[in-house]
Amino acid sequence: MSTATGTAEVTIRTGRRDDADACGRICYQAFATLAERHGFPPDFPSPEVATGVVGALLVHPGFHAVVAEQDGRIVGSNFLDERGPIAGVGPITVDAACQDAGIGRRLMLAVLERARERDFAGVRLLQAAYHNRSLGLYSTLGFQVREPVLNLDGAPLGERLPGYPVRAATDADSDACNRLCEAVHGHDRAGELTDALAQDTARVVERHGRISGYTTGIGFFSHAVAETNDDLQALIADAAEFTGPGFLVPARNSALVGWCLRHGFRLRMVTTLMTIGLYNEPQGAYLPSILY
Repeated sequence: MSTATGTAEVTIRTGRRDDADACGRICYQAFATLAERHGFPPDFPSPEVATGVVGALLVHPGFHAVVAEQDGRIVGSNFLDERGPIAGVGPITVDAACQDAGIGRRLMLAVLERARERDFAGVRLLQAAYHNRSLGLYSTLGFQVREPVLNLDGAPLGERLPGYPVRAATDADSDACNRLCEAVHGHDRAGELTDALAQDTARVVERHGRISGYTTGIGFFSHAVAETNDDLQALIADAAEFTGPGFLVPARNSALVGWCLRHGFRLRMVTTLMTIGLYNEPQGAYLPSILY
């Protein structure tokens, strides 16, 4: 796929392992420049961290990567999480020197075409609410706004809530966790759970001897599902660390948001959940990832 911007042609191709350095540098600079322009902290603390994240996605079999090239130079990238029935988009970034030339639209069209080819039931993403242009772009591509999601950050509590024991998840917990996710969202996120089990980041909370909530890790790229807010609070309180710049809480869940703020967490930024295709109103308590 190619298009022209000015006198230079832009080509979209599948991402490769050796694209990590260039894509990681652009990812860091793009997010840092955008955040600084709007007075927000960057999503990635350094180019090395961004490169590590992008590099991991480029080699992960559950992600599809697309890269934009101009005159043989990488100028942007985008990713599609294909680990479940719902596909998640991002991170999408374009070189600051090449923005406003339609490259971001091409990168989005590439992953949406991939999602159609793979017959995903839906596609979702979270965008930074302060970035009006991306909201406009995604809306023109068919995404619908579903709800605001708050990015909270702060020091881990490292506490146990009485009556809500939390422990490391095991492979034997997979079925119960997937059933819980289906009950809340109408679909499972089994691929993400499998990855978290392999990485030893998955945790479960129990009540009356049964699993009442689970998390793949409290953090930016992780999600959690539970029967009640108390179960989510136990999972959040138990976390020894937050991966990435904090974790995400649906703004509609005012009770959980209030609990988080009373426990010292601070609002970092607001994001917007946007969807194409299948979307079920959640029937329980949950924390989304930055993908959805």
